[in-house]
Amino acid sequence: MVSKRSRTIAEYIDSAPPQAQEYLRKLYALLKQVAPDATEAIKWGNPVFEAHRILFAFSAHKAHINFAPTPAALKPFRDELAKHKTGKGTLQIPYDKPFPAALVRKIARYRVKDVRENDAKWM
Repeated sequence: MVSKRSRTIAEYIDSAPPQAQEYLRKLYALLKQVAPDATEAIKWGNPVFEAHRILFAFSAHKAHINFAPTPAALKPFRDELAKHKTGKGTLQIPYDKPFPAALVRKIARYRVKDVRENDAKWM
């Protein structure tokens, strides 16, 4: 699917299938806006943003991308997430549905604030 040997987020996105690249680029740009001072890295083969600790991770899959901000960051948005597929701390964003930028932005902002103010842990 995606090269697990990627050393940068740009390499990760460029190695993803074409249908994933558009959504990965949208997510990456949005996360850069929310956490402009975060450090970018590849951990466990996936892109992550870090600021003192991991803020969020994401990954490409056959039919969707996963946005992983932690279970605690998703909890306040339970009602808004009801129409989306979620996992333990992840939001699946299917390629055949509109990219939920407003929702992802709110979740990402919440996660950044939670880490900054409460030293929230990763998973």
